Amino acid sequence: MLNIKHILFDFFIDKGLSEETASFLNMIALLLGVIIVVFAIDYVTKRFLWRFSSAVAKRTKTNFDNILIDNRLPRNVAHIVPLIILIEFVPQIFMDFEFAESIIAKTLKVIGIVLTISIIRSILKSIKDYLKTITHYRDKPIDSYIQVFMIFAWLIGIFSGIAILTGISFFKFATTLGAASAIIILIFKDTILGFVASIQVSINDMVRIGDWITFEKYGADGDVIEINLATVKVQNWDKTITTIPTYALISDSFKNWRGMQSSGGRRIKRSVIIKVSTIKFLEAEDIEKLKKIQLVSKYIEHKTKEINKYNEAHGADKSVLINGVNLTNFGVFRKYLQTYIENHSAINKDMTLMVRQLEPTPQGIPMEIYAFSKDQKWENYEFIIGDIFDHVLAAVKYFDLEIYELAIGKH
Repeated sequence: MLNIKHILFDFFIDKGLSEETASFLNMIALLLGVIIVVFAIDYVTKRFLWRFSSAVAKRTKTNFDNILIDNRLPRNVAHIVPLIILIEFVPQIFMDFEFAESIIAKTLKVIGIVLTISIIRSILKSIKDYLKTITHYRDKPIDSYIQVFMIFAWLIGIFSGIAILTGISFFKFATTLGAASAIIILIFKDTILGFVASIQVSINDMVRIGDWITFEKYGADGDVIEINLATVKVQNWDKTITTIPTYALISDSFKNWRGMQSSGGRRIKRSVIIKVSTIKFLEAEDIEKLKKIQLVSKYIEHKTKEINKYNEAHGADKSVLINGVNLTNFGVFRKYLQTYIENHSAINKDMTLMVRQLEPTPQGIPMEIYAFSKDQKWENYEFIIGDIFDHVLAAVKYFDLEIYELAIGKH
């Protein structure tokens, strides 16, 4: 290279140019020549690495190498050789221009730092994508950890770049920066909080990707689709996306429906309000009529025998209906609903199942069905509830009961 340099320099001198002009033209000619060579080497290296890595990827069973290619690792690695060549030749090209040599040499070193970070980023992204293909890691907040490593990589890169540009050693610069740690903590407060939150969320298994969560403060109600260092993304049931700060998961209260999803049932807790004025003791003709309802016929027969035996033993005067023990249409209706739910094919019989009377309200007495459906899918769950309460609403009249309806006066 030195011989070429002298040949070009002497050529320009022979043409009658001044030494300053000859040096400048010599530098431009050498620079253009090196750039052309570097671009050619970069192209050849890139093509070679791409073909080589593709061939290797086809022969291996794992898909990790395919992911490395998709994240452009071979392309980034291919830039290393051309960059080294440029760094080596800069002192010779700019031998007569020390100021330019210093600036360009430092710039190339900074580019080297950026290239190194790009290679690290490609590797980390590949690790993240690969782990997401493994079932065991698919619901873990891998993004958070990758982002933490990238933050450290960028911080080291930025510090190194500043150290190169200013001429201060890296350790001296880092030590000086340590004195401003309070300011750094303030600037990266959200990042630090997010990192700590990500660790706690992962260790305590509070949220996984795919969990259904409800977070009223942020208007979130849907599936978690991403957990990273700063945010948790939730796709709501209306397909909108809600972004929640990661640290909010440990500082605020939210509901995770994973327990329901893994329990084998989804809770049904709904009631109808019965008008108090329609509740009554059952007379003999009422009992005979209700015996025709198959789900409660055996219950009524058994209960009637018990009541008659008790009333006879205690000498109850049944000329007045309130005396002794009596069946009520409300109680028989409750038993009917209990039996109906127990025989319903969509109800999980291994979980809590009951029909209960709640505290009276100004509108009437709520009769609540508390059970769990076998099917947890939202559409099917709503269909099951609708099917049950369609039957409940239609069955009420057979027990001479009425459901409360708000009366609206005519104007």
